[in-house]
Amino acid sequence: MCLAIPGKVLDIDRDGSLKMGTVSFAGVEKKICLEWVEDVQPGEYVIVHVGFAISKMDEMEALETLKLLEEMGDLPESCTE
Repeated sequence: MCLAIPGKVLDIDRDGSLKMGTVSFAGVEKKICLEWVEDVQPGEYVIVHVGFAISKMDEMEALETLKLLEEMGDLPESCTE
């Protein structure tokens, strides 16, 4: 089974051949490919699977999902703060 999780886009880098961005997951920042999600902006949430953003997600829904993952013990508490 595969899992895609929400992350908050912190910044976007358009200098290379692919649109990349820094995305925060529970305070852990990762470089993620944003090429396949149109019109994504810093501050928005995206669903990420194996390093690729696959869609945007409403902030409230993203925070609810992160809270559920935290309750399951899969994310630290700092993720929803």
